[in-house]
Amino acid sequence: MRTLFSDEELIHCGLARPAPIRHPIAYEPHERPNLSDYDRFLVFFSGGKDSVACFLWLLDQGIPVDKIELHHHLVDGREGSKLMDWPITTDYCVKFAQAFGVRLSFSWKEGGFEREMLRENAPTAPVHFYTQSGEKRQIGGDGKLNTRKKFPQVSADLSVRWCSSYLKISVGESYIVNDPVFRQGKTLVLTGERAEESAARAKYKVFEPHRADNRNGARVKRWVDVYRAVHGWPEQQVWEIFRKFGVNPHPAYHLGLGRTSCMACIFGSPKQWAMLKHYMPTHFKSISDYETLFNTTIKRGASVVQTAAKGVVPELDRFWLEVAMGETFTPQILLNPATWSYPLGAFGESSGPT
Repeated sequence: MRTLFSDEELIHCGLARPAPIRHPIAYEPHERPNLSDYDRFLVFFSGGKDSVACFLWLLDQGIPVDKIELHHHLVDGREGSKLMDWPITTDYCVKFAQAFGVRLSFSWKEGGFEREMLRENAPTAPVHFYTQSGEKRQIGGDGKLNTRKKFPQVSADLSVRWCSSYLKISVGESYIVNDPVFRQGKTLVLTGERAEESAARAKYKVFEPHRADNRNGARVKRWVDVYRAVHGWPEQQVWEIFRKFGVNPHPAYHLGLGRTSCMACIFGSPKQWAMLKHYMPTHFKSISDYETLFNTTIKRGASVVQTAAKGVVPELDRFWLEVAMGETFTPQILLNPATWSYPLGAFGESSGPT
């Protein structure tokens, strides 16, 4: 089986079980981080426009690339399953990092989304990562037995929308907790949630201690803050920083999507499910078959077949469709800012996590 990454590309990848904040720290709503206080900047990087904007904002503030790390969560795992995510996303992230000369790392739960969804009377799968010193570790896989046998449900509640909590949030936290480098100095994590996206995200704190923070620990101290750098930005401002740096966005935007989440995001609109059924029939059938097997649909009261039937199949650009469904990103990442133009999905339909 083909391995996605060479040892050079897998500079590190991190995962583990969540650890609660052990101290009552609260920053005032008006507070913003003093960037000069931090030794490193960790951008949780999906390849979508908002996480890209976080990275570009750091560059705009004069932060050198050797102090920045992009960290990408492999939703479908490192190899094997290809159920949910865009096939091109991983290589888009690789080519993006190469274009800017910035460190890129990965994390994943073994078996990814599909194995976690199929879990039956078994512990959640172990997680893997490479520390920044190059040490490979495996953590977990021996917890309590439990059963899922259903897709994440469309909800702001992460206990039922488990894809975000199990495959992204806890994975990123575990990487920070388990790599000793984060015990040195101060780390600022940047994430791309924007208030404009939903009422729930509008309530997020802009600046606060990260879940992995342990600055007051008796034995292990770890100073980690999180800053939602683009939280107050309108979409226009996000695209303008793309223009400034001449960044070619993820292929999903060229196909007309307003947000780049998983290709088969559970929050997808009827139009997006119609697109998936028409252009990605193998993926769509697998998801539909799983709904039948579980006797539980993703959306309450409607199967993906019924949801897709309500949508109109969009006409997709064949070039960008081929790129999106491939594993090698061949277009240039950096374009001429003077001739940069909005992708088709800019200011369009934006179905995605709340």
